[in-house]
Amino acid sequence: MQILVFLLDNLFFVLVFASLLRAWMNQSRLRMTEQPGRFVMALSDWLVKPLRRALPNGLRQARLDWASLAAAALLALCHALLLHLLSLILLPSFDWLSWVWTVPAQALLFLLRTVLQGLLAMTLVYALMSWIQPFSPIGGVLARLLAPLLQPLRRRLPLVGGVDLSALVLILLLQVLLLALG
Repeated sequence: MQILVFLLDNLFFVLVFASLLRAWMNQSRLRMTEQPGRFVMALSDWLVKPLRRALPNGLRQARLDWASLAAAALLALCHALLLHLLSLILLPSFDWLSWVWTVPAQALLFLLRTVLQGLLAMTLVYALMSWIQPFSPIGGVLARLLAPLLQPLRRRLPLVGGVDLSALVLILLLQVLLLALG
């Protein structure tokens, strides 16, 4: 059971985060023809494109990528539903009607956890890239995506020996939020 839950968690994490990252990259007006845009689109096109066609014109042409956000929400709901069905199969005494409350709550928690873990991974990669290969194309994309989170920290934190510690502080804050989320 634990192995199956682990595999489901990781599969859905990648798919949900790809959908959320696609929405964020579109919101930031980043080119999707370069990496990681091509990878994100390859992972999420199968769900985002049909959802985009199903949306009303107003939402299709909005600045916010509603189809990608809807894809992330649907995937999170599917993840929660699959976990609930697994628990029903393995624990027959489990309350059959609890899905009405637990599935949406689990989906919301999974979305929040995915956002925090994805931001944590992006910040770690950004910090490493800034030290190892500061002018790489992926570093520029990450810098642009993480700028709204890092700029307020940079304004408040002084440089320590010429080193920007804002990424480290963001990593610590994200870990605290993940611990609080459970």
